Amino acid sequence: MRADTRDFAQLFLNDVPMMDTRAPVEFSKGAFPTALSLPLMTDAERQKVGTCYKQQGQQAAIELGHQLVSGKIKDARMAQWLAFAKANPEGYLYCFRGGLRSQTVQRWLKEAGCDYPRITGGYKAMRTFLLETTESAVRECRFTVVGGLTGTGKTEVIAALRNSLDLEGHAHHRGSSFGKHATPQPSQIDFENRLAIDILKKRHAGIQHFVLEDEGRIVGSCHVPLSLHNGMKEFPLVWLEDSLENRIERILKDYVVDMAAEFVALHGAGEQAFSAFREHLSGSLSRIVKRLGGERFARLNAIMQQALDEQAADGKVDTHRGWIVGLLNEYYDPMYAFQRESKAARVVFAGEQAAVIDYLKAQTEE
Repeated sequence: MRADTRDFAQLFLNDVPMMDTRAPVEFSKGAFPTALSLPLMTDAERQKVGTCYKQQGQQAAIELGHQLVSGKIKDARMAQWLAFAKANPEGYLYCFRGGLRSQTVQRWLKEAGCDYPRITGGYKAMRTFLLETTESAVRECRFTVVGGLTGTGKTEVIAALRNSLDLEGHAHHRGSSFGKHATPQPSQIDFENRLAIDILKKRHAGIQHFVLEDEGRIVGSCHVPLSLHNGMKEFPLVWLEDSLENRIERILKDYVVDMAAEFVALHGAGEQAFSAFREHLSGSLSRIVKRLGGERFARLNAIMQQALDEQAADGKVDTHRGWIVGLLNEYYDPMYAFQRESKAARVVFAGEQAAVIDYLKAQTEE
């Protein structure tokens, strides 16, 4: 039998499969990328056991748990656990603290002839390990931030570098008011866990200098870890430049063409997909109505609605360039120009995409 483990680094470095025996509500709040929810108890069962524990003590709670998970219910869950163990012989199981729930599942599996190891310390210890992974990187590593006007392709620069941390990718959000995807963002805990595992793997590969896209404190609904965000206010800044024409085309592709395709992938081709896309795009503009002001919002929204009507009729997206140009010239560019001026002392390099990538790769090699 493989021994129980506390080697959290190896679990995450090797993407080891994990059986999460916590209740579904606990799993939904946050888990790990390779974990599968196979709970010992449902949310309702766990609540009953918790109430019993408070009122009558641990032994009574354990006895109630065994009553609730017995007979056919136990058989059905055992079948799932055994199937997971057979499919993932290199895996482990865990609960919240590595206590009664995971020990119970482990014992039942052994009684069924399956020795399956447990992660001691459970979810809480692994979560603490990942939080410290991010904190230690902020303390010990070098960081460079990539900034630039909207649409200059900062995400493309991040994708081209082996030492980058893709905050928007981990948050499943492009970072602006138009940045939502057709599918939901991860929970805050899942976002933090994904980021920490990315850092862990890259540091294990020898990377000690990371590149980040310049972000606000919040990427959609996900908060950048506070220590990292505070550092981003001080890290050296590389400023990415590109022509207005290229920026317009990049935004058209990202926020119109690709987003429409996301809704088609989610709903299938047809009216439902386009209706959801229209609602998404219109809602994105509406979210900044106070910043735009009533007159400017009404003008840009009218162009957007005309563009959406034409897109629905014949699939053409040319008219979308009208509101994109207006939004860049009248809203985003003045805002970013102010930010650029306020961060001027931190700018160590400025240039177009190829030059910026070459510079950042050279910095990494140093």
